Amino acid sequence: MSKIWFQPYNIEEINVFFNKYLSGLLEISATEIDDNSITATMPVTDNVKQPHGILHGGASVVLAESLGSIASNLVVDPDKYRGVGLEVNANHIRPVSSGIITAKCSPIHIGRSTHIWEIKMYDRFDKLNCISRLTVAIVPK
Repeated sequence: MSKIWFQPYNIEEINVFFNKYLSGLLEISATEIDDNSITATMPVTDNVKQPHGILHGGASVVLAESLGSIASNLVVDPDKYRGVGLEVNANHIRPVSSGIITAKCSPIHIGRSTHIWEIKMYDRFDKLNCISRLTVAIVPK
């Protein structure tokens, strides 16, 4: 697959998006961008745990939707279009109680009006703990 981004982006530019809003509250940050994927991390702190002391599934979904939405917005011409979440799902495979979650977002489909992303999340032992799929609608500004 060839490079999918509208223009070259660096980690600092991507983290401007992550540092705001809900993703900033959860301390989500981009760590890597290559020709067709973005990787981000989120620490497993008390802020993202459920009462049983493990990562809250909702926090995983926020990570997935934040990462995939940013990816879609990096694909389109930002002066003409924006990507907005249309549907997200997640399968929580194994619990995580500490460390850092690393999420890698890769395209399944990049169309004119929709994008579909696969976001795989791994714990500090590099074990898959969640897999998510995000559909993003591409709408005119």
